[in-house]
Amino acid sequence: MIGGIKAFFKLESASSILLIAAAILALIAANSGLKSWYDQLLAVQVVVAIDEFSIAKPLLLWINDGLMALFFLLVGLELKREVLVGELNQLSKIALPGIAAIGGMLAPALVYAFINRDDPVALHGWAIPTATDIAFALGILGLVGSRVPTSLKIFLVSLAIFDDIGAIIIIALFYTDNLSPMAFSFAAVGIAILILMNYMGVVRKTAYLAIGILVWVSLLKSGVHATLAGVAIALCIPFKGVDADGKERQPMQALEHGLHSPVAFVILPIFAFANAGLSLAGISFSDLLSPISLGILLGLFIGKQVGVMLFTWLAVVLKIGKLPADVSWSQVYGVAVICGVGFTMSLFIGSLAFQNVADNTGMSDRLGILSGSFLSALLGYIWLKYIAKPKTATVTD
Repeated sequence: MIGGIKAFFKLESASSILLIAAAILALIAANSGLKSWYDQLLAVQVVVAIDEFSIAKPLLLWINDGLMALFFLLVGLELKREVLVGELNQLSKIALPGIAAIGGMLAPALVYAFINRDDPVALHGWAIPTATDIAFALGILGLVGSRVPTSLKIFLVSLAIFDDIGAIIIIALFYTDNLSPMAFSFAAVGIAILILMNYMGVVRKTAYLAIGILVWVSLLKSGVHATLAGVAIALCIPFKGVDADGKERQPMQALEHGLHSPVAFVILPIFAFANAGLSLAGISFSDLLSPISLGILLGLFIGKQVGVMLFTWLAVVLKIGKLPADVSWSQVYGVAVICGVGFTMSLFIGSLAFQNVADNTGMSDRLGILSGSFLSALLGYIWLKYIAKPKTATVTD
């Protein structure tokens, strides 16, 4: 189990380097002679048609609606595994990170909503600073090295899992367009078939993925965000079963293992490249102080750390949960700061919140996300590397 956890941390840390590289490339492209090529690439119309049925979207939306569905499929598989056999399979394990995650979503949303309280359009982005980018967060912990105990990394992973659950619920409830009853009915029938297949003991991954594609298309046409199809498919894939030859199979684990590297090293960097291209031309310090940018920046950098720390402290004081024996409060604070690195999920929610807005809110939300995430990453690294004292050090004083 420990070996698997270490391998997971290594993979996430490595993928964070690619994410940073992809974001830097996007910024270079958006602020150089390549800008027109960059914009044209993302605007290319990609059409998939079968007879009279067709899906026509710009490349950017195929990335955000299509490739990110695979990311959410992986998230769903990880959530299910953690609930069945992982860190979330006991109430005593989930209480502390679960409560911390609630605080880490509530406080940033309140900070953003307060700053943008007079603008109904801007208020639609209240959920942008609630997210935590697990790859970046673990990448920062990886840079800190041995000063961070494994138990603290597990606390961060568990907190981020609850953060993902919150993001899924938020997207489903608040970022759904006008619902098409017919298309949604087709999606519901597809999900019912997946559940029936699970009940009947079907273990072939391809069968689930084939029906899953139909569910994705139906949700895409229904107005419910299509990425949620990934979560629905993941929850229906069985943990283990027996195939026609009588051999035991673990389709969920096999699919998760097969998806992890492509998602970490291909899909998320492509998403970062497509969404982090903020043109800095004409941007001044006053742009950073615009309500949307400032709300996201302060939500990520201040709201996250305050919410995580306050709710963690309350959970410990009320004896709902307890800190790992080898973790100090100063280390918990460092993790709380790192939780303000929203990046991938924040960019994704931002693309949903302002997708129908014609003005420069897209620039404002990306400016707030990049600056808030950068400050959180910088302070979190410095704090854990040079300031926070391990629990053993405080005990021997």
